[in-house]
Amino acid sequence: MKRSILFDTETTGFDPDQGDRIIEIAAIELIDDLPTTNYYHVMVHPERDIPAEATKVHGFRIEDLEGAPKFAEIADGFLEFIGDSPMIAHNARFDFKFVNAELEKCGRAPLDYVSRAIDTVEMARKKYPGMPASLDALCRRFNIDLSQRGTHNALLDCQLLAEVYVELMGGRQRGLGLAGPSRNRNITGAADFLANRSPRKMAPPSAEELAAHTAFVDGLKEPVWRRD
Repeated sequence: MKRSILFDTETTGFDPDQGDRIIEIAAIELIDDLPTTNYYHVMVHPERDIPAEATKVHGFRIEDLEGAPKFAEIADGFLEFIGDSPMIAHNARFDFKFVNAELEKCGRAPLDYVSRAIDTVEMARKKYPGMPASLDALCRRFNIDLSQRGTHNALLDCQLLAEVYVELMGGRQRGLGLAGPSRNRNITGAADFLANRSPRKMAPPSAEELAAHTAFVDGLKEPVWRRD
């Protein structure tokens, strides 16, 4: 039995060396390259502002993260969940760089990229040279439903990437409970929020939209670690 971890992050920007920080981490357990029902998900207070440009990407403002734990408070739980398993990510250098910057800030050892990283961008480029290798492009190639992906969201992106990864590995038993309308059913209300909000609306949000957004974010402020 081979265990690996597929993960994704959302951040305040593109470069931790310039002070950008993680605001969301999601990770899904794979056994023999197929997703299980075990996952880890947490929103993180970045201890800084979130630029408007970043909010346009993932939809989160610093006000949404008031009361969320800081990375130092969730580091041990995250490390316990991932263990010593290989780590799969789309553009893995980006996510590894951010995670390692956060780990170093709180006195933990960084993850070794060379021995642990599996980059699905590199896999896709080798399998389909000259073709687009973005997550959206690969989902379209494999007919994976993108209807809920209005903005970037680490947990939803992990679920989509899990399906893409199975296809890149040969398409064995694609989905295993992740595909279709029930994909997010058990994950902290993410499906309802992502399906119903209008993330790029330019008009001010209504009271109902603000209430739904606040309820969704409040539900993510405690780390979620599901192990069946």
